[in-house]
Amino acid sequence: MKNLHFLLLTCSTQGHINPTLQLAKRLLCGGAAKVTFATSVHGLSKIKTLPSHDGLSYASFSDGFDDGTKPNDDLHHFMSEFKRVGSQTLTHLIQNLSKEGHSVDFVVYGLALSWAAEVARDMSIPSAFLCSQSASAFAIYHHFFNTLEGIYNNNNNIPPCSVNLPGLLSFAQDDIPSFLLPTNPHASIIPCFREHIQNLENDPNPCVLLNTFDALEEEAIKNVGNNINIISIGPLVPSDNKQAGCDLFEASKQYIEWLNTKPDRSVVYVSFGSLAVLQRKQMEEIFHGLVSTGIPFLWVIRSLEDDDEFKAMIISGGLSHQSVGCFVTHCGWNSTLESLVAGVPVVGCPQFSDQFMNAKMAEDLWGTGIRAGVNHDEEEDGIVKREEIKRCVEIVMGLDGEKGEEIRKNAAKWRGLSLEASSDVNLRVFMEKMGA
Repeated sequence: MKNLHFLLLTCSTQGHINPTLQLAKRLLCGGAAKVTFATSVHGLSKIKTLPSHDGLSYASFSDGFDDGTKPNDDLHHFMSEFKRVGSQTLTHLIQNLSKEGHSVDFVVYGLALSWAAEVARDMSIPSAFLCSQSASAFAIYHHFFNTLEGIYNNNNNIPPCSVNLPGLLSFAQDDIPSFLLPTNPHASIIPCFREHIQNLENDPNPCVLLNTFDALEEEAIKNVGNNINIISIGPLVPSDNKQAGCDLFEASKQYIEWLNTKPDRSVVYVSFGSLAVLQRKQMEEIFHGLVSTGIPFLWVIRSLEDDDEFKAMIISGGLSHQSVGCFVTHCGWNSTLESLVAGVPVVGCPQFSDQFMNAKMAEDLWGTGIRAGVNHDEEEDGIVKREEIKRCVEIVMGLDGEKGEEIRKNAAKWRGLSLEASSDVNLRVFMEKMGA
């Protein structure tokens, strides 16, 4: 294998940065001579600590908003500028690396960076799309946007009532990634997903690296996109369950001491990722539902310090001394894949993006959790009520007999399978082909 230099590109969100960093470390352990990890200028400046590793360096490209400001309520404009400015500064980055004697041999780009494939192709550098979501999610993106029979190309951009693909569960419209729904406030991301698929179609050697493992989505991986080299390289999480990634937020510390006062596997962890914003009514229902179980819980709320009204409700609920609940602004663990690797059962209460798919698969495919049912009253449509939160939490915590026991056994099974995953072998084969 020749001395390969990989350039890994990711957008500056917590859920994308950490899997990309894990891939960087895996590439170096697999024999790569050098890996450059690059994200936006502002994103790189926000990372609290940059992990060190022999052969790993860091760089940045501009998204057009280096001071971190974004155009209010105009995601279309942001995405347009991101592509225009990002393409220019990525080109300059690759040229500068070459001048410094570090020519890039391969580019790996993540979600929202579809334009990076065009830059790489224009510079005659092979590339791969790192899909940090599931194989099932990628299969649906391909089904929607491929140029031959894509739903969005032939159906007036209206999603079907259900999606039925070989090797996948049957997904209702409210199960698919919310970005694909025209009514979603983030629907301006749709052109980006279309570009991802079209760029793969235009690539003479299209390659997708999936953050999943063969046993987890075997049938979906087999049936994803004809003529695309699909390689499962997950789970891209720390193998020792220790935090070994990058934090964009100041990590809370007080929760460790609190957790140490609780028995093993006795605390409910509540998180909705780094981007989801819950309605106030939904937060209140979750709070009261959790308190009613009497089970200790650790809840990550980004805006807690600025939310005096919610803090007052916490105190009125009798939690001023954190006897039952502990609230933190960040503790760095928040993905469905991480819960599988840790063997932790889940309650799905999805808010946006692929969380809906993940909740369905956790319940219906892997059997590691239960999806909370939403309320469909006219005044509270889409809200999960406190009684439903209580019911679901008690099931996964083993307080409801047989069902909970089955879920916990399945969670333990998938933890074992994730540790046995052959993804390192898949990655080495991919790198050997590159070296050839």
